[in-house]
Amino acid sequence: MTDRILLFGNSGSGKSTLAKHLCAEHALAHLDLDTLAWQDTTPPERRPVGESEKDIQGFTAKHDRWVIEGCYTDLLELVASRADEAIWLNLPVEACVENARARPWEPHKYPSKEAQDANLGMLIDWIRAYERRDDTFSKTAHRALFEGFTGRRREIHENTRR
Repeated sequence: MTDRILLFGNSGSGKSTLAKHLCAEHALAHLDLDTLAWQDTTPPERRPVGESEKDIQGFTAKHDRWVIEGCYTDLLELVASRADEAIWLNLPVEACVENARARPWEPHKYPSKEAQDANLGMLIDWIRAYERRDDTFSKTAHRALFEGFTGRRREIHENTRR
């Protein structure tokens, strides 16, 4: 039984959906890194990593069994040594685009479905740049995290649950 899971991949890869399933199936606590990686500014800006790290440490101190999910390699690396398993949702980019188009309203990220849909064009451009970027959100960074992880590793290439 895996008690502590890192779950990462491109935007639209199904991280939140899989995390919710794993949490329900195994009674794990869930941390979506989107909820602590950004400042509440317009346009949004990343919080300093040290501030996000304090929140992550608070979460892991409070919960022994968890799923931490997101696309932020810099934040995932902060807890990688405490995780039992790493799951990389390495889906084709166009599958991530289709998932983004079909995603339901995420009230923890947007004040309305309309606000979420207004951001869709930018999100699709972001998703399509996954393989070209060289930042903490990139396929290159995710591959390095996955390959360097010493616990159980799973690489998933398609969504099998909706």
